[in-house]
Amino acid sequence: MTKKLNDEDIEKIKQESDGWKAKYLRALADYQNLEKRVGEQKQEFVRYAAEKLIYELLTVLDTLEKAQEHLNDPGLTLGIKNFKVILEANGLKKIEVLGKKFDPLEMECIEVVGESKKDEVIEELRSGYKLGDKVIRVAQVKVGEKSNIN
Repeated sequence: MTKKLNDEDIEKIKQESDGWKAKYLRALADYQNLEKRVGEQKQEFVRYAAEKLIYELLTVLDTLEKAQEHLNDPGLTLGIKNFKVILEANGLKKIEVLGKKFDPLEMECIEVVGESKKDEVIEELRSGYKLGDKVIRVAQVKVGEKSNIN
């Protein structure tokens, strides 16, 4: 014996089916958003970990460059060059400052030097670096200040 469904029962079942379908699609969208957010958080964590490590390696690079100034050793020059290539391959970029206008977001003024163009970087005391578009270490510079005495 089969029970015949009337139009009212069919409509009720269809509405229930549509409700379950909407809930399923909402749950699927929530899950996909969660997957995307977790992926972004993982990438951010990796970037942060890389940034911290690269920042710490910059002190090693500074030490090697200072040693090279005094030793002038070809082997050390090659080592420094290879070290920089690896850092650059991981997104590190040196901030170019010499002859440019002082930018407090990328530079720290250590000394103001007279008889030079105002707000122009005269000398770089310590290199600054960006990781991607983020400044991870500002450059330490000497900045010119035009004298008012003629």
